[in-house]
Amino acid sequence: MEDQAQKLRELMKASKPRDGSPQKKTRIITVASGKGGVGKTNVSVNMALAYAQQGKRVIVMDADLGLANVNIMLNMIPKFNLYHVIRKQKSMREIILDTEYGIQIVAGASGFSKIANLTDDERQSFISELYTLSSADIIIIDTSAGVSNNVLSFVAAADDAIIVTTPEPTAITDAYGIIKIIATEIENLNIGLKLVVNRVKNVTDGKKVAERIINISAQFLNLKVEYLGCIYDDPIVSQAVLRQKPFMVLEPKSKAAISIQHLVSRIEKTDFSDENGVGRFIRKFFGKE
Repeated sequence: MEDQAQKLRELMKASKPRDGSPQKKTRIITVASGKGGVGKTNVSVNMALAYAQQGKRVIVMDADLGLANVNIMLNMIPKFNLYHVIRKQKSMREIILDTEYGIQIVAGASGFSKIANLTDDERQSFISELYTLSSADIIIIDTSAGVSNNVLSFVAAADDAIIVTTPEPTAITDAYGIIKIIATEIENLNIGLKLVVNRVKNVTDGKKVAERIINISAQFLNLKVEYLGCIYDDPIVSQAVLRQKPFMVLEPKSKAAISIQHLVSRIEKTDFSDENGVGRFIRKFFGKE
């Protein structure tokens, strides 16, 4: 596991440009969850759009090898996907797709559950293909829910791993469960492990959920988990899913969209300035008032 993760980290570093300019490193963000239905793919896609708005070249890779849905959220029907790469029928370069939103996607292999857990040889070949993506500034890897060897490989190789949960008791339990497995199964864990609480009614709910998971992780796993922030339970999200359009595009000034922009700002340690008068809401939302 550690050898594969290390190789993935090395491969995802961009080659030194021919013009002699400094080498650029691609930032890898893996998004995972303990259970399905917590909004993980929505977080991945809309974070990608927030990064693109900052002028970054972004690729979203749908690494859910069995129940892929990034392309569905973007109303796209890809001809080829990761199944063809894994079976060595296509290269990664041949399946990458441009979108109308300024990001690129690598479609997952929906409906091919038999490849949800790759063999070691398949995973090694797949990792080598990922080198094609190293020209991007940001790669967001949307993994399958739960824990498989594939999920652990992507988590171990990332610069940041974001665990998405909701205030539901089962989601909280499963979020801690995946954090525990990450802590016990990945040797020499050297990533920024972050927590996002989705669909919160208010700031207090988000904080309570985060503190519960973070405190237990520290006490029983001796693991530091950072609270990245929360995303408001906003009706625009379900509307966006039905219309197969990211809520960052459908309603860029919605509470959910502004929450996503703040999450990205926290990852990048930059300030997000709101120009339309909801700054006080955001400060309260993220516990700064």
